[in-house]
Amino acid sequence: MHGVKRGVFISFEGVEGSGKTTQAKALVDWLTKNRIPHIFIRDPGSTRIGEKIRDILLSRNNCGMHAKCEVLLFLAARSQLTHEKILPALKDKKVVVTDRFSDSTFAYQSYARDLPRRLISIFNRFAAAGLKPDLTFLVDIDTKKRMERGKFSDRMETEAEDYHQKVRNGYRYLAARAKKRCKILDGEKSVEILHNEVIHHVREVLARKGYKI
Repeated sequence: MHGVKRGVFISFEGVEGSGKTTQAKALVDWLTKNRIPHIFIRDPGSTRIGEKIRDILLSRNNCGMHAKCEVLLFLAARSQLTHEKILPALKDKKVVVTDRFSDSTFAYQSYARDLPRRLISIFNRFAAAGLKPDLTFLVDIDTKKRMERGKFSDRMETEAEDYHQKVRNGYRYLAARAKKRCKILDGEKSVEILHNEVIHHVREVLARKGYKI
């Protein structure tokens, strides 16, 4: 890893039930198999503070949460995650794989909750210390098909279906504006096919950053 200057940051995004977490974990298994130093995190979460905030955000006891309160809690958890986990790992030349990051705030809060995009973008950059993933996978799936994937129980998962459609639209809008970074994956394809597509793109990024596989 002599040619590596810093680690690589990879995020997985998508609506609830898209299969993004499955693909993120499959990538982590591949990195382990190839002995590539890495960490796996989730946003919000993966820190003591972040997990407590996550519990508040996802609890159905908090269905009356205001949209502005919601976005600020997500950003607070992300700030802690960025400074406690992500930045040190990148400095140590590790690959950081995250289940969601700042793009989810655009899709779920700014686009779907209709919060001011410019203002949320500024807050997002502040919370994430200006950090953006090197590579983002958007696992895209029809919102009606996602319901066939299993049971949904937390506050965000059980939002009305039109909300999740807005989230999907937000993601697709974002991916169209960031084509170089965002790779759209068809969530209706098999797990194995999607995994192969993920590895293809990851290999390219790792090679460009100086990793040897």
